[in-house]
Amino acid sequence: MKRTAITLADGRELIYFDERDDAVRDQPDRRELPPPTPASQLRLDPLTDEWVAVAVHRQGRIFLPPADQCPLCPSTDGRQSEIPAPDYDVAVFENRFPAFSGRVADEPAEITGFTPVRPGRGRCEVVCFTDDHHASFATLPPRRVRTVLDALADRTSALARLPGVEQVFCFENRGVEIGVTLHHPHGQIYAYPFVTSRTRALLAAARRHADRTGGRNLYADVLAAERAAGDRVVASNQHWTAYVPAASRWPFEVHVAPHRPVPDVPALDDAERDAFGPLYLDLLRRFDGLFDAPMPYIAAWHQAPVRVDRELSHLHLQLFSIRRAKDKLKYLAGSESAMGVFISDVAPERAAELLRAA
Repeated sequence: MKRTAITLADGRELIYFDERDDAVRDQPDRRELPPPTPASQLRLDPLTDEWVAVAVHRQGRIFLPPADQCPLCPSTDGRQSEIPAPDYDVAVFENRFPAFSGRVADEPAEITGFTPVRPGRGRCEVVCFTDDHHASFATLPPRRVRTVLDALADRTSALARLPGVEQVFCFENRGVEIGVTLHHPHGQIYAYPFVTSRTRALLAAARRHADRTGGRNLYADVLAAERAAGDRVVASNQHWTAYVPAASRWPFEVHVAPHRPVPDVPALDDAERDAFGPLYLDLLRRFDGLFDAPMPYIAAWHQAPVRVDRELSHLHLQLFSIRRAKDKLKYLAGSESAMGVFISDVAPERAAELLRAA
């Protein structure tokens, strides 16, 4: 893989990850762009101990443009996009409308004595999986999945070194039902200046398990139990297992986990990175085959925090959809949204059975 970094017209960074060593990426960004927006404002909810980002500049981001106006397609003689090159394999660039940024302006004023405020320091990046606007992750060849994985490893390592970054989150949103604003196949990376509440909850459970068992890894033990039971396993190979969690929250939810406990994507070895693509592509095609239509989903990489509790973590990808039937979506109503208590419409064992048959 060849890595080439350039600077866009407004000073943001773009990095090409090419599968050919002879790829030339010297095309300049010829657009006239305003300066990048400053970092958002973070406010701590004192009742939940959770940070909320107030990023009002994101109201102006592009929303479902037609294909000939897509900002993630390669540039042409008649139209300049976010990517100056006429083609690319994988491209990663700083988001033009970030929730978190290293461009910190003035320190925010106090809201109340109960609501600490701080700059939304960090970074948000867009990961373009292919230059083909009409493709999807499921249609990528295994070699491209490996390139994407290598790009995520590169960016996770780089973002973890930024001042103040505490957690790096890689994810893909797919489908208008999920809320995507661009159809082009892409994912995102958030570098948070805190450890998220979801990760803190996972780590607290892992810490209790380690204390009870003399240091055993909770996720590794759960994965071993699921592999032994087998009825919720959807697919597996030498290095990875894809299974429906026994207490899954979503109608169709699968965890894809390496058999070897590693904290993050950079820690995966070559064999594990090569083995991920064929299994994950098979799983995505099963998702699309469930209802003979593109499945809306979120694919979320759970990685260890940058500085704390890395030994308690176990890298895994959480893939889930809000579609519960061919013509029905699961909406997060009162119990889920207000109380955080999920009510599942599909039994996990049935979901695994349907995915195996898809």
